[in-house]
Amino acid sequence: MFALYLKEVRSFLSSVIGYVVILVFLIATGLFIWFFPTEFNVLDYGYANLDGLFIVAPVVFLFLVPAITMRSFSEEKKSGTIELLYTRPISDMQIIMAKFLAAVTLIVFSVLPTLVYFYTVYELGLPAGNIDSGSIWGSYIGLIFIGATFASIGVFSSSLSDNQVVSFIFAIIISASLYLGFEFIYSFDLLGNIDLFIRSLGISAHYSSISRGVVDTRDVIYFLSVITLFLYLTNFSLSKRKW
Repeated sequence: MFALYLKEVRSFLSSVIGYVVILVFLIATGLFIWFFPTEFNVLDYGYANLDGLFIVAPVVFLFLVPAITMRSFSEEKKSGTIELLYTRPISDMQIIMAKFLAAVTLIVFSVLPTLVYFYTVYELGLPAGNIDSGSIWGSYIGLIFIGATFASIGVFSSSLSDNQVVSFIFAIIISASLYLGFEFIYSFDLLGNIDLFIRSLGISAHYSSISRGVVDTRDVIYFLSVITLFLYLTNFSLSKRKW
């Protein structure tokens, strides 16, 4: 499994895809935080925080993570190399985990350079260091969890079709539904106390909770449960393959 994981990571980093993903993420978030005259602009807002990064980044991930994962199994199916892949002395789940962890690794590589943003805002505080570091570190943890969740959804979507575009679209729809859909239903405030339960089913509620700087066990369990669910759905999808 580890050898396949390294192969997948090298595949990302030896091609244009990996670097394009990292650059697009950094450019998109950087423009909103430092240049565009929006509510997320740190310099215009005049307050030392990175709330804009953690609002914009999940939306960027909605499109970038499916772009990373869409080739996971779709390309293998289309090229016929999936048959060779399954001749290796590793289980289906190990193959899935290798591809999933490789995607998460690239996501982490994308997020790491934004620590420069954190350092910059830290120094811009008056006095320097006058910043809520706890909530920022919590937001980083939440952001990695969101990326990993989208990656599990993307790997699952890739197992459904040998067409990368179809896999990409499926991943965006499922990810957006989990991230924004339950929040959208909650906003109508039609079902009373049930609304809170519906909201708790969505990614956004748990991401917001972690972003406060307190890593609640319930939020961690939620993300791990969703990731596990989609990885097992991927395994189930692949087990139904017909040769």
